[in-house]
Amino acid sequence: MAEPFPDLSDLAVPGTRLAVRVTPRAARNRIAREGCAVKVWVTTVPEDGKANAAVQKLLAKALGIPKSRLSLDAGATARDKVFRIEG
Repeated sequence: MAEPFPDLSDLAVPGTRLAVRVTPRAARNRIAREGCAVKVWVTTVPEDGKANAAVQKLLAKALGIPKSRLSLDAGATARDKVFRIEG
């Protein structure tokens, strides 16, 4: 079984845009890295930005950065999202 939160600290470079595929309402919170792609599963429902906030929190933990340095650039209502790592 894959670990729930892989180390993504090598991606934590200021200015990096990170493409993420999100699956809400999952059985458990999990992050997987498949090559250049990052997939995130969250247990949160996709309403009122709750799932986006959960994804941001999980990604920040895996990247080893504060969640305030991670902003959603594109895909607020889509499964495919783009997050930017701020300087």
